[in-house]
Amino acid sequence: MRSRMRTAIRKVIDAAAAGKKEDARANYKAAVPLIDTLVNKKIIHRNQADRHKSRLAARVKSLG
Repeated sequence: MRSRMRTAIRKVIDAAAAGKKEDARANYKAAVPLIDTLVNKKIIHRNQADRHKSRLAARVKSLG
């Protein structure tokens, strides 16, 4: 599960770095439920999940 989360985060970062706004947005929407699932299963802490989501949202938002 943790590996799936890291892959989802990496997809958002890579799409944002390439300037692909729609891909980044779609990958972000797919990553958020994965991250929340890990919190519910107590694999990662809630604050860590919030930090990941916040940073990813900032990257997506910076694309315009």
